[in-house]
Amino acid sequence: MKSRILMLFAAVALLVALAIPVSLAAQEHPTKHHTYKLIDLGTLGGPNSFVNGGPPPMLNNNGVVAGEADTSTPCAYLGGFLVSPAFKWEKGALINMGLLPGGCFSLPNAINSKGMMVGSGDIGVIDPQTGLPEIRADFRYKGQVINMGTFGGTNSLSNGVNNRGQAIGGAENADPDPWNFGGIVGLPSPTAWHGFIWQNGVLQDLGTLGGPDSFGLIVNEQGQITGFSFTNDTPNPTTGIPTVDPFLWQDGRMTDVGSLGGTFGFGNAVNNGGQVVGFSDVAGDLTNHAFFWDRGALTDIGTLGGNNSSANWINDAGQVVGTADLADGTHHAFIWRKGTMTDLGTIGSDPCSDGFHLNASGQAIGISTDCNGTILHTFLWENGSMIDLSAQVLPGSGFTGIEPVVINDRGEIVGNGLQPSGDLHAVVLTPNGNRDERSEVSITAAASGIASGAARQHLVSVREAPVLSPFDRFRNQVRQRYRLPGHSSAPRD
Repeated sequence: MKSRILMLFAAVALLVALAIPVSLAAQEHPTKHHTYKLIDLGTLGGPNSFVNGGPPPMLNNNGVVAGEADTSTPCAYLGGFLVSPAFKWEKGALINMGLLPGGCFSLPNAINSKGMMVGSGDIGVIDPQTGLPEIRADFRYKGQVINMGTFGGTNSLSNGVNNRGQAIGGAENADPDPWNFGGIVGLPSPTAWHGFIWQNGVLQDLGTLGGPDSFGLIVNEQGQITGFSFTNDTPNPTTGIPTVDPFLWQDGRMTDVGSLGGTFGFGNAVNNGGQVVGFSDVAGDLTNHAFFWDRGALTDIGTLGGNNSSANWINDAGQVVGTADLADGTHHAFIWRKGTMTDLGTIGSDPCSDGFHLNASGQAIGISTDCNGTILHTFLWENGSMIDLSAQVLPGSGFTGIEPVVINDRGEIVGNGLQPSGDLHAVVLTPNGNRDERSEVSITAAASGIASGAARQHLVSVREAPVLSPFDRFRNQVRQRYRLPGHSSAPRD
């Protein structure tokens, strides 16, 4: 019996655990870094468990994790897949959070500090128009599993939830959509999508920026939402679809964040001050730059000397993490604040890195790669330098690699780990205290032996997959986020 999660990763090779000693810059005073230990969250009786890719956190500041895990029970209507409910991991216990009625799988996308979880799951029905499982946004709290519904169409997805219990996402309506907007998120559909906000059983339409479709990605504690929307219904020559702009929605009004000259852009995150970050194509739609938007002013964050950049997250202090190209064609993770971009570098001699997420204190996580998608190390950046988390947590863990997802304000990190068998397990990396630079080097040097020996499996990051345009690159990233059986986001054997 094939595991659903394992099949979804069949086309994506998993992590290389090369524990190369970290070369920290010489400093007058040793840099102190946290040490970490790894906790395996296990499964619900099947081979795999999984936490979804960001940007919304799947780990709250109380250390509670939301994810999906296999059981050993076959799905009755999807041949070759296992029943895989949502789970909550809390205080060392993995708790089955159930399914929508008739369903076989449920994938959470966010959890708030109260333990409210949102995501998407199937309802045990094949859509006759697409031949794919019908998907519904779901809301979980205190034992309830609620179907948030649609706007009259087939599918819906929920991406975030704040502490007010306001859930956001996108849902199909019944209007014909020639642009297959749902294909951007891996749910091809003949009808249009609109962003939504849901609270107390009421699904509210966010509207659009003038085109037929929109989608909500992130909500802050004030109920402000960012996402992306068509601004018209006229296709552009490079992207082949109408103009897509990022938006900020609040109090019933959707505001166009604007463009850096191109016709394709997304809002990836909004902080509690209403500041939005993401990326926008520049003129010609062949390259894109990260942007920062604040109260109507759009700032081009720029690059590290190359062509492209993208901002992935922003904290309430206005620190932005992302990835930017260098002049030599490589790319590095960066942190930007108030006009200053800091190159975070890479682990050892790795040529490239990508920044994924950062917390309130500015600790950032990401991956160090070969520039072609193969993940070589996972990193934590804090106190002005980068450390190799792989070297800290992998020796003796039973895992060959870790893919980080998010870091909470306590410094806890959730991600996905690869076992020698090829199974995936959700993992949490928890801080263990501090040590200075000298002991850091000695530990990573001692751990470097795990780089030798048997051949390793690899993870190819979709953020670095070769593509033809910024639009195609981002579409691959978003599709990878919604790993749903039978859909284009789920690679086949």
